Amino acid sequence: MRTSLMNCKHLKKVFFILFIALFAKQGTALAQDANKDFKQIDARPIPKWWTDAKFGIFIHWGPYSVPAFSKVGEYSEWYWRDLRDTSRVSHKELKAFHDKNYGEGYTYPDFVTDFKAEMFDADQWASIMEASGAKYVVLTSKHHDGYTLWPSKEAEMSWGRPWSSTNTGPMRDLVGELTNAVNKTSMKMGLYYSLYEWYNPLYTSDVDLFVEKHMFPQFKDVVTNYKPEVIFSDGEWEHPYTTWKSDKLLTWLYNESPVKETVVINDRWGKDTRHHHGGYYTTEYGSGLNTDKAWEENRGMAHSFGYSRTENLSDYNSSQQLTYMLIDIVSRGGNFLLDIGPTADGRIPVIMQERLKDVGDWMAVNGEAIYGTTPYKTSCQWTEGTVADAKRGRYKVKYDIMKLTVNPDKGFATKEIFFTQKGKNLYATCPIFPDKALIIKDLKLSNDSEITLLGMKDKLDWKQDGKNVEVIMPMTNPSKMPSKFASTFKITNIK
Repeated sequence: MRTSLMNCKHLKKVFFILFIALFAKQGTALAQDANKDFKQIDARPIPKWWTDAKFGIFIHWGPYSVPAFSKVGEYSEWYWRDLRDTSRVSHKELKAFHDKNYGEGYTYPDFVTDFKAEMFDADQWASIMEASGAKYVVLTSKHHDGYTLWPSKEAEMSWGRPWSSTNTGPMRDLVGELTNAVNKTSMKMGLYYSLYEWYNPLYTSDVDLFVEKHMFPQFKDVVTNYKPEVIFSDGEWEHPYTTWKSDKLLTWLYNESPVKETVVINDRWGKDTRHHHGGYYTTEYGSGLNTDKAWEENRGMAHSFGYSRTENLSDYNSSQQLTYMLIDIVSRGGNFLLDIGPTADGRIPVIMQERLKDVGDWMAVNGEAIYGTTPYKTSCQWTEGTVADAKRGRYKVKYDIMKLTVNPDKGFATKEIFFTQKGKNLYATCPIFPDKALIIKDLKLSNDSEITLLGMKDKLDWKQDGKNVEVIMPMTNPSKMPSKFASTFKITNIK
């Protein structure tokens, strides 16, 4: 009996090893297929306008903006999923809120009647976003609930009921209005598009038919009609790219669509493509990536992308924090997509407007050190102490920009200078204004090099001290400093 049991255990071990080997082989085959199918897509250069832009505004807006509720630390745009899915961490709290305030019989689609956008002024939105210094805008044309902010016949056919902003709620083409407004500015217009839809009857019954009859024609419709310069795909994680047939969709986009020459795409086109294939790579509520590939960090001002009434002042990042995030991300070669969540009646909450204005005021003085720059040989200069930088590429990684700059834990180093470069010009951005002199380590200057503080005309005195450069600080009244939060020194003709 003992021998039999041992043989049984041995067979189980063998089968387990064979299973793992088969799974690994299958995974390798999928990766090889993706490498082959995405070869031309991956080889397409990212249009220069996007790599020069550095800063964009994300907008999450839809029926979820009506209840505008989430467990703090979660997403209000996931309201429908949190309401129905008992395994979700937010379910219990959200269900209790929903039943108390709306009743157990009140469904998510019922919120559409109160999503009216009566205060929505597309030109005002565009003006606020342009003043922030942003160079592109990305609006949720359709989130995972499947509700579209433009007239989509596929939405009506698949859901079997009105399910767009033109025949319910606002009774307006919200994508069209904002696109027209943004196109009047210096910014580029982009669209977010979710591949999957949680409860779409066609998706839940036959994903292949959903892709063929719903996703493909709908995607082509929104691209053809509104010509977005950025496409932020999402909701890819339930299936590989072969199920979504995203390689074929992107082949159409790059060869036949009206934006084939200029459009920028992200990396969310199948559960096997993120950080592997597509255009620029994405991180979310993290600290970006360590890669030569174009990348973008996206996050809300607080915890939620969509507007959430549960979030208080303490949940929001300050203007100083958001400015430091932008500087840090750009110094490492990334773009920053900062989200706002408008209210159901179409207003950008005042606290979000304030944050955008403050970042814009800083950019008005220091934008030269952001736009069109490339990473320097090192992204920053650390002070003395233990370096504890954030891990890269992780979702919701702990990333306390204040501890990395002005409020370190005892014994830990901070980033005292962020670097960016444009040709032979180096930009050194300091979160803390130096007392008497700025020491820039491992830098050789030419005799004709000049150093200025952005926002001030006078040249600063400097001297080469071995491998380092010492910059003498100007005598200035703190109230007359050209910008808040951080100061940028421009250094010309670096060797």
